Amino acid sequence: MSKRDDLITKYAADLKDKCGVTANMDLLTKVTIGCGPSIYNADAATVSGSDESELATVKNNFLIKKLGLKDSPDLDKAIDAVIEKYGKSNRNKYRAVVYYLLATHFKKESVYK
Repeated sequence: MSKRDDLITKYAADLKDKCGVTANMDLLTKVTIGCGPSIYNADAATVSGSDESELATVKNNFLIKKLGLKDSPDLDKAIDAVIEKYGKSNRNKYRAVVYYLLATHFKKESVYK
């Protein structure tokens, strides 16, 4: 298995164990690939749920630019809901998992087709 495959397996386990979500492996793979090389960097691979600038980056770079959503309070609410679902006390919130949950929340899986 490649390092990316190992990470995708870890992300799927996180979705199941911490979020109670059974991953669509095809979508999870595409979301992970979409994260690019950041998944191999320990700092960039995770999202800090308490860092406002980090959450603004998720909102601007992923929700608005990647998914094509319009800026609105709904985006902040969705990010909060995903962070809550993943577990605020969970220190390692993987970026690919957060992006996967946001993509499914907004029913934007088609972006990855």
